[in-house]
Amino acid sequence: MSVPIAFIAVILIWSTTPLGIKWSGEGVSFMFAVTTRMIIGTIGCLMLVWLTRGKMLWHKRAVQSYLAAGLGIYGAMSFVYWGAQFIPSGLISVIFGLTPLITGLMAALWLNESSLTAMKLLGMASAFSGLFMIFGGNGVNVDMDTLLGMLALLLAVIIHSLSTVWVKKISAGLPVISMTGGSMLVALPLYLITWYFVDGGLPQTVPIRSMLSILYLGVFGSVLGFILFFYVLQRVEAGRVGLIPLITPVSALFLGLTLNNETIPTVVWSGTGFILTGMALYQWGDRLFGLGNRATVPDET
Repeated sequence: MSVPIAFIAVILIWSTTPLGIKWSGEGVSFMFAVTTRMIIGTIGCLMLVWLTRGKMLWHKRAVQSYLAAGLGIYGAMSFVYWGAQFIPSGLISVIFGLTPLITGLMAALWLNESSLTAMKLLGMASAFSGLFMIFGGNGVNVDMDTLLGMLALLLAVIIHSLSTVWVKKISAGLPVISMTGGSMLVALPLYLITWYFVDGGLPQTVPIRSMLSILYLGVFGSVLGFILFFYVLQRVEAGRVGLIPLITPVSALFLGLTLNNETIPTVVWSGTGFILTGMALYQWGDRLFGLGNRATVPDET
């Protein structure tokens, strides 16, 4: 498979994931939804390993990669599912639009992939201004639950970005199926333990839309999505992998608007525009304005 096709497929999957997460939690607890998704995803991934006659690798760097990715999956998805209870589905993707910035920043400090120029700092300022516009203005009714949901999503972004750069730093060169299966084997026990202590029992009924959403997320959002994500991650520098969430916020907002009747105030679209503009300036501003690597911020590590 070519990298561009995998790149586009990840964008399509990630565009539909926020709405799937929202629907999967209807009538059931968020921890049941994410744990069931992970069970389906892990079984599907291991079956794929068996069908393709692949094998799991267990050397030191492989285990380190599984831990780095698995802990990221567990931490980020747990906070996403919890926060999704209080935020419209489209805004989940909008907040995750900050991922390129945070991933690129971590890659610059940890992997020395790029320097922090004045244009990149301007991009950061624009992105965070957009986030403040959405949640600090009149775009969203900011009660305590909404604020906590926002903070949960921001923490998920940080965990996801940290995990991405960590995997890139280890650079074990694992087959994507092995990488996906190993990371899910790390995350699944953590989900089961958390589900046991948070819920401790199965729901009496599961609405059909919730179950179909869980199944979709388990197969596409977890197995296919993670495989394609790691495939791209191994072939593109970490900062550019973070460009994937640059495209998904607008499409996710439209899906929430058309399929879930979510209200999207003008200020939310404006804030999203600031975030996406900031991401574009961060990635391409220096090249667009011919600034090169001038006015860099020294690496403190």
